[in-house]
Amino acid sequence: MSGKVKVAIIGCGGIANGKHLPSLSKLDQVELVAFCDLNIGKAQKAANEYGTVEAVVYEDYRQLLEDATIDVVHVCTPNISHTEISIAAMEMGKHVMCEKPMAKTYEEAKLMVETAELTGKKLSIGYDNRFRPDSQYLHTICERGDLGEIYYAKAHAVRRRAVPTWGVFLDEEKQGGGPLIDIGTHALDLTLWMMNNYQPKSVMGTTYHKLGQKWDAANAWGPWDPDKFTVEDSAFGFITMKNGATIVLEASWALNTLDVDEAKCSLSGTEGGADMKDGLRINGENLGNLFTTNVELGAGGVAFYDGKEEKHTVLEARLWIDSIINDTEPIVKPAEALVVTQILEAIYQSAKTGKAVYF
Repeated sequence: MSGKVKVAIIGCGGIANGKHLPSLSKLDQVELVAFCDLNIGKAQKAANEYGTVEAVVYEDYRQLLEDATIDVVHVCTPNISHTEISIAAMEMGKHVMCEKPMAKTYEEAKLMVETAELTGKKLSIGYDNRFRPDSQYLHTICERGDLGEIYYAKAHAVRRRAVPTWGVFLDEEKQGGGPLIDIGTHALDLTLWMMNNYQPKSVMGTTYHKLGQKWDAANAWGPWDPDKFTVEDSAFGFITMKNGATIVLEASWALNTLDVDEAKCSLSGTEGGADMKDGLRINGENLGNLFTTNVELGAGGVAFYDGKEEKHTVLEARLWIDSIINDTEPIVKPAEALVVTQILEAIYQSAKTGKAVYF
């Protein structure tokens, strides 16, 4: 396509203002032309700060989608409305970047993928941790085969006490879950991407609502109301893949542990291993000796990363917009995000039934 890409934002809350708008505003090829929020004041504030002079604000996303000049829509709303808005936008001829997680359920996410295929519109999901320098470096060596066949991995998304107490994060109906669907989704996406394995065989999961029941608990964002804390405070999954590989997923907002890591993974392969737990470390064996290498990330040498000081969320936005301009496939493919949602849903299902889920 020629000319600037006209982008609209639906949902002008924390994730839009903390990530999407600052990142998109740094791209010369982008014009932010429309803003929508149920709170019209939030939409107006975002338009004043980031929009073009002619930017329009809306309370109803359906009215926004009627603007045929809009090329791209970023969906930054609570999880419950991701599918509805994304599908409507693609059917109205817009490319869609939807924040993670893709959807509350696998069936909803599947409808999004099917709509993208039917309409020919591009769809991507906001798994921005793929674009960190350490993630890009590790993915490059995984693709190159340095670790061999990766048959065991851990996906880490553990906070000691960092429960988000604002918005609808604690509302199971609107979000679909707690830390598993919120931050566990990032860790699982990273792990599957590194392994290049999207064929799950079975899932066994457990979820807990233990610390969320406490009043006046220590928390990074202040105490929560236990009566409104309707999601799990921690969740764990044991995932087996069709090729025999195993993934252990751990996610928590509140857990009595000092082993804290978020949006990271550990990998074990036939030729070597790697983890992100203390910087990026590569381990293996060479000439009969074991070695551990601490990777110092600097300029150059990383796919999509040329050494410039560019925040990973800006890189995510730039490569997404580039895929539209050049008509190429987005880095985060909808079929990959669909499998993440499928596995997360299976963990919740297994936790409720006490039985393994088989695909």
